[in-house]
Amino acid sequence: MDVKKIRLKRGNIVDEDVDAIVNAANSSLMGGGGVDGAIHRAAGPEMHEECLAIVNKMGRLEPGKAVITGGGSLKASYVIHTVGPIWHGGNRGEEEILRNAYHNSLKLAEGKGLKEISFPSISTGAYGYPVDLAAKVAIETVSEFLKDKDMVVNFVLFDDRTYEAYKNAFDAYEREN
Repeated sequence: MDVKKIRLKRGNIVDEDVDAIVNAANSSLMGGGGVDGAIHRAAGPEMHEECLAIVNKMGRLEPGKAVITGGGSLKASYVIHTVGPIWHGGNRGEEEILRNAYHNSLKLAEGKGLKEISFPSISTGAYGYPVDLAAKVAIETVSEFLKDKDMVVNFVLFDDRTYEAYKNAFDAYEREN
């Protein structure tokens, strides 16, 4: 696989100057803690209003699904909001939901013709998904999607432990493929 299609970096996703960033949202799309709250605060009221309109039209966003809004005050033009799974020990379809969250976000980006998007580590904060397992799912899902696509995906990881988990997952995927 072309390693230039996936980049790992330490940082804060709200600072990304890309076509779209992905928000690890909650089902209400109204912001909260962690990445979700940081993105809502940085994007400002314009994005919040778009989220309100989406929820008023279609209700709460189900885990694994994704929607797109403008980026408001962010450098990124768009924000793709996806809801990851809450970890319950791995026996309630968490892996499939997490795969769907990444895949559906990528499909939205592709549908908009976006060339570079940045993901956080979905579900590994308050939702409790073990970071090593989540990193493996994320790297596999994104790598498979990008095989025949002209798109770059950044994983913007907030701390050293998360970065190392993604680096290990990326290196393992590269060895196996």
